[in-house]
Amino acid sequence: MKIIAKAGLAALGAAGVWCALLAPRRNQPGWERLEGVRYAHRGLHDLALGIPENSMAAFRRAVEHGFGAELDVHLMADGGLAVVHDSSLKRVCGADVCIEDLTAADLARYPLMGTQETIPLLSQVLELFQGKTPLVIELKVERGNAAALTDGVMAALEGWNGAYCLESFHPAALLRLKEKHPQVLRGQLSQNFLKPEEANGLSLPVRFALTNLLTTAFTRPDFIAYGWKDRGNASLRLMKALYGVHEVSWTVRDRETMDALDRAGAASIFEGFVP
Repeated sequence: MKIIAKAGLAALGAAGVWCALLAPRRNQPGWERLEGVRYAHRGLHDLALGIPENSMAAFRRAVEHGFGAELDVHLMADGGLAVVHDSSLKRVCGADVCIEDLTAADLARYPLMGTQETIPLLSQVLELFQGKTPLVIELKVERGNAAALTDGVMAALEGWNGAYCLESFHPAALLRLKEKHPQVLRGQLSQNFLKPEEANGLSLPVRFALTNLLTTAFTRPDFIAYGWKDRGNASLRLMKALYGVHEVSWTVRDRETMDALDRAGAASIFEGFVP
């Protein structure tokens, strides 16, 4: 019986520590400007209409439909901020180069997905959305540039008239926001990295920590942006139940799923249809 009792106490202690590690930041002002909005993933793109992802045409279309937008930002060699998802331009431009090696002047030479659209700068997107719908800005950390990228995006946002939040898969970007830009709503992006197809070359301990949001102990995010198919994750459920953490779900591709997420109180980042 003593062994059972000790095991029970150890389990309770471990559960308590786990819950403490998952405590987010709470009650940071600004979420009220973001909730109740649907966010077009990489803009309201539709290649069949000649509108590629993360293009000015996609962002204009999102604004015209009254949607917010999710977008991705990389830091270029000259300090410019490019709005594009991949570091390699092979998929979206057919060019075997990395965006981090280019400058703003180079972008006109890389059309997006066979269209007339080219990779925009963050400043162009901000000008379009000024005073309009909100933005979810993902920080794409590469080559250890978390601090420089985060500070660059924050400099671009200084004085901008609009609602926004920042998110990243990389905890170092959130830690930079926590330490240097605490006024900004910050979110941890995640998914089930324990699936073999999502390993991305990461070690098993890192995949376990990211999947279960254990970096929360250091970064204290305001919201969790989790892949909607994996939102049954125990850590995410605990954070919602214990702390009421804000939840964003990505990437939603049908209205039925969006309606279910609405009922669950999760904001949707969507693509492939117009709600």
